[in-house]
Amino acid sequence: MDLRKWWVVMVLLVLINIQNYYYGAKAAPQVPCYFIFGDSLVDNGNNNQLSSLARANYLPYGIDFPNGPTGRFSNGKTTVDVIAQLLGFDGYIPPYSAARGQDILRGVNYASAAAGIREETGRQLGDRISFSGQVKNYQNTVQQVVNLLGNEDQAANYLSRCIYSIGLGSNDYLNNYFQPLYYSTGRQYTPEQYADLLIQQYTQQLQALYNYGARKFVLIGVGQIGCSPNQLAQNSPDGRTCVQRVNDANVIFNNKLRGLVDQFNNNDSDAKFIYINAYGIFQDITANPARYGFRVTNTGCCGVGRNNGQITCLPLQNPCPNRREYVFWDAFHPTEAANTIIATRSYSAQSPSDAYPIDIRRLAQL
Repeated sequence: MDLRKWWVVMVLLVLINIQNYYYGAKAAPQVPCYFIFGDSLVDNGNNNQLSSLARANYLPYGIDFPNGPTGRFSNGKTTVDVIAQLLGFDGYIPPYSAARGQDILRGVNYASAAAGIREETGRQLGDRISFSGQVKNYQNTVQQVVNLLGNEDQAANYLSRCIYSIGLGSNDYLNNYFQPLYYSTGRQYTPEQYADLLIQQYTQQLQALYNYGARKFVLIGVGQIGCSPNQLAQNSPDGRTCVQRVNDANVIFNNKLRGLVDQFNNNDSDAKFIYINAYGIFQDITANPARYGFRVTNTGCCGVGRNNGQITCLPLQNPCPNRREYVFWDAFHPTEAANTIIATRSYSAQSPSDAYPIDIRRLAQL
């Protein structure tokens, strides 16, 4: 190579290095795929085609999302959207209803608004895909992964390196146990007994996921449901004091879910389970709102009635303009700003209590 050509190559290499230094080279994701199971907190479009009241594919939902309304129950990103970005994925994990071909190798979102651990949960809202239905859909995906990768061994090896996040249980309280007009569970079981039932069914579905290749599990606890605008509107005397009996029931469930992590991690399997303390993270946000840039913690940015908590946002309703200052987007769901904090602390724990025994970032490295 003559001197001039050599010099041109060297200049190009230096320019590439400078560009990578300042803008960051596009690194591969930390895990090959990310599978998501859950409810409206993370649904990104699976309910759009269902005959259900639990849908969000209309404005003002998605008002701050690049693609507009998609079925996400927020003004913008959900927690799993942010976690996917933190894991290094380029773009969002597709919903099961739209995932096709090679797309599924990056992961799939199976979450369905109004879904619960129990089959009957959310039925008064119409169609939804329960936890067991989401697991069945995942099993269909696994068969497609086998076909794409050539054989079961390669598929098993591939899936064993992926992250599986599961966040269910909120609707089993909101749209079951604390809905005596529609369900008898609140009369049949004490909160302790009900949490035991939920954990028993939860365990069965986790075992089914394990049998179909899942090895890295993220179990997300339920948040402070008693502090949602919906519960404040219905059951709080002053519209600010959280509903203690609801939160107490949530804590019982979360403690058992954290115990389940220990149980699975101690049984000598090749799987690794972690617990995300969404309740504690949310509690910190609402106890110290100014630290995170929030001004309003007890009212939805849009909605109807006291605390904007009677129902979700109405189609084409004008939401609050200062969305960054609100913890809640509607009667039940956080704003993108709150979702971002919850996701960031789930991925990389800010406090020792955020994740147990390790956070998502470290789970991805295993």
